[in-house]
Amino acid sequence: MAEITVADRVVSGKYKALNLLSIAKMGIKNGPYDMARDLIRYPWLWELLKVNRLITKLTDGRSGNYRKAISMLIHEVTKEVINLLEGIYFRKDRLVLHEDMVPPEILRAMGLSPWMPEVLGILLPMLEPRAMEPYIDVAENEGVPPDVCSLPKAVIGMTQKNFLPPAIAVVTSNLPCDGGMTSYLYVEKKTNAPVFRLDIPHNFKEARAEKYFAQELRRMIQWLEAHTPGRMDWDRLKSICEERNKMQEYELELWDMVSQRPAPLSAEAVYLAHLWFFNVCSGLKSATKVFKKLVELAKENRDKGVSALPDEKYRALLWNPPTLHAMDLFVWAEKNFGVTCVMDSMTFNRLPFINTSSEESMLIGIGRNIMNGPMARHTRGPIENYFDDMFYIIKHFNVDMLWMAGHIGCKNTQALNTIMREKCREAGVPLLIIDYDLSDTRIVPREGIFSQVEHFMENVMGVHSQMTA
Repeated sequence: MAEITVADRVVSGKYKALNLLSIAKMGIKNGPYDMARDLIRYPWLWELLKVNRLITKLTDGRSGNYRKAISMLIHEVTKEVINLLEGIYFRKDRLVLHEDMVPPEILRAMGLSPWMPEVLGILLPMLEPRAMEPYIDVAENEGVPPDVCSLPKAVIGMTQKNFLPPAIAVVTSNLPCDGGMTSYLYVEKKTNAPVFRLDIPHNFKEARAEKYFAQELRRMIQWLEAHTPGRMDWDRLKSICEERNKMQEYELELWDMVSQRPAPLSAEAVYLAHLWFFNVCSGLKSATKVFKKLVELAKENRDKGVSALPDEKYRALLWNPPTLHAMDLFVWAEKNFGVTCVMDSMTFNRLPFINTSSEESMLIGIGRNIMNGPMARHTRGPIENYFDDMFYIIKHFNVDMLWMAGHIGCKNTQALNTIMREKCREAGVPLLIIDYDLSDTRIVPREGIFSQVEHFMENVMGVHSQMTA
C-alpha cells in the first residue's frame, strides 16, 4: 500500500475544491430561482452534488500521479456534466435525447444539444450506490421483468417519473440488447417527441454493412433537419472527427505504457476515462486535453520507474460493464491482493481513425464507431466477436486473470459463460465470474462482490488478503 503524503492530500483536496467551485458557478449562472425549481423538477441533481465522495473513494490508498490522475479525471467529468446540464437549462429548444449507443458527434455538428438518458444510470450509482433502485422499482411495477438489465430499467423508471428533460427529438438504435431497445418505447410514449431509430446490421463488420449504415446516418441527418432547428455543418463535423482522432492517438499511447509491467497508470485512469470521454464527450477539445494529461502523468511515472500500484503482483482484465455501485472494487483489490486492472472490454477496441477526407468517409468512420459500440461489438454477430478481443488483450497486456463482471441482466454474456469457462481452462487463464447487478445493490451488495473476489484469490490463486475489507 502506498504511503499517503501531505502533497497527495493537497492534490485530492484541490480537485474537490474545484468541483465545489464549478457547481457553485453553475448555480449562479442558472440563477437561485431557476436552480431551486430545477432541483425540485430533477431530484437526481441532489445526487450529483455528492461527486467529491467519488474522489475520496477512488483515491483511498493511492498516491502520486495515480492519485492525481483519478482526481483530475473526476473533476473533468464533473465539468462535462455541468456542460450537459446547461443544455437543459439554456438550450431547451435544441435538446435531443440520444441513446448511449449513439455518440453525440453528429448532433453537436448540427448545433444541437445532446442529452443521454442512460448517463444518470451510469453515473449516479458511482456517487450513491442505491440511487437507481427507486427507478428500477418503478419500471418493474410497470411490468418490466426483474431480470432485464437495470440500466434500461433505470431509464424507464426515470421516464415514468417525468425526470427526463423535455426534448424536441429522440435518436436511438437497435443496440445493444432487447432491454435497451425496449426502454425507448417508454421514452417515446412519455415524451411525445418524434423518434428516429437507426438500423444496425447483424454482421456489422462487413464492408456492405458499413456502407449501409453510413446511409442510415445520412437519413438520420435529413430527419433531424426536418424535425429540429439543427443543420449539418460538415466542416464542423470534420473538426469534431479530427479532435476525436487526436484523443484516440493519446489513448493508444496510454495503452502502450499500460501494457508494460508494472503499469504506470491503471484501473479508472484507463476505463473510466474511456467510458466517459469517448461515449459522452467525443470530439471536444476538453476531452482530448484529459487524455493528453493522462499520457503526461503516465510518462512521468514510467520515466521515473514508478508504477500506479507500488507492489503490482497481478494484472486483471475486467470483462463486461464495471461494478458501478462498487466502484472501489480495484481500490480494494489493489490494497488486499496487489491486483490492478490494466484493461477492460468496454475500453479496448481495434477501430481505425476516422477518415475526414469526405462526407461519406466521415459517415463510414462514425458509423463504424457506433456499430462497434461498448458491449455491442462483442455480443452481436459471430462468436469470434466475443472471444478474439478477450484473448488478444490477455496476451498483449500480459494479463494474469480474467474477471468477468457477470451482470445478471446481461443475457447475451450470461449465455456465453460456459463456453468462456472452457476456453479459459484450455488457455490456462484463471477466470472469476462475479455475480452482481449493474445498478441494484439488493441483488448482490458491495460486500458480496468483494467476498467473491476474496474466495477466488484465496482458493484459485492461493493468495491471502493483506488487509481486512
